[in-house]
Amino acid sequence: MSKAYLILADGTVFEGNAIGATGKTIGETVFTTGMTGYLETLTDPSYFGQIVTQTFPLIGNYGVISEDFESKKSWVRGYVVRELCDEPSNFRCGGELDAFLKAQDIIGIAGIDTRKLTKILREAGVMNGMIVSETDKLKIENGKLKIDNDILEEIRAYKIENAVASVQQNENGKLSTFNSHFSVCLFDFGAKANIQRELEKRGCSVTLVPYNTTAEEIIALAPDGVMLSNGPGDPAENVGVIAEIKKLCDYGKIPIFGICLGHQMLALARGAQTSKLKYGHRGGNQPVKDLENGRVFISSQNHGYAVENDSLPPFAKLRFINTNDGTCEGIEYTDIPAFSVQFHPEACGGPHDTNYLFDLFLKMMEKKGA
Repeated sequence: MSKAYLILADGTVFEGNAIGATGKTIGETVFTTGMTGYLETLTDPSYFGQIVTQTFPLIGNYGVISEDFESKKSWVRGYVVRELCDEPSNFRCGGELDAFLKAQDIIGIAGIDTRKLTKILREAGVMNGMIVSETDKLKIENGKLKIDNDILEEIRAYKIENAVASVQQNENGKLSTFNSHFSVCLFDFGAKANIQRELEKRGCSVTLVPYNTTAEEIIALAPDGVMLSNGPGDPAENVGVIAEIKKLCDYGKIPIFGICLGHQMLALARGAQTSKLKYGHRGGNQPVKDLENGRVFISSQNHGYAVENDSLPPFAKLRFINTNDGTCEGIEYTDIPAFSVQFHPEACGGPHDTNYLFDLFLKMMEKKGA
């Protein structure tokens, strides 16, 4: 295997083996603690602009299964693993992960101490990084990589911008529909495919509309409910989308359910504030507490921003909190038929503890039609 290097913005260097495509890539370096679901991670649009580190030591052991993809392609900027399995074993396996990374032009690195990397990110916070596998273009002195200021400045200058617009797959306003009882308008900010699957499973006809759809256009579709999807980037950057969500809230007649970025932008539309977390919540083992009954659920999450608890308006009820750090995980609105969660109740790779929230959304739509 050829060598590759991961260079962090603070100058820390990890030497490992090149996987996936060759070349150089820069992104925001994050870690996810999921033990399964690496395919969902790689194809989740919410990871746009990020170099993703898997903390679980062996990745790729069940290969590539296209039916488990959350979108048509991979959106990560780079991929970091401790060990990449080159002999996957699963009756659904359709290929090796390394071949998938190459086909998707994802530059990666394996064979580094991912525990050390995770500790750095946990203590210092997420930071930009560079993976480079074209080692012939690097300066190697006495067997060690020499980092100059130009490289560090290039790494530090990277910024995730226009994230929601960059992950659009529903081009030219094409609609994806499924004939059934309830009609749901899925506002696509980088929607995971399993959100639509969960709605269809419950007898919903889903109309997928792009991020730049207006509130008037959505109202004209006369849906029974509106789903605000997950997506990447800073929620506050999406000023135009937030304004349209506010119009939907002011209209107040259509039930709204927001997930992840949709949750954050709904809160912003209602007057709350968001802020960036030190290292975010990413993985399938995040505990959230329902403040209404005290029950704790294990959830799947992937976000770097959170709604600030103290910024909620009087008509917004804090419903769920993260039991690790107390941050907002869900909001119930008392003046309009709307609620939202920071975690992913649709998580295909699990856990499925909070899947029941889709049923609550259906009950809300039933009440609207009664």
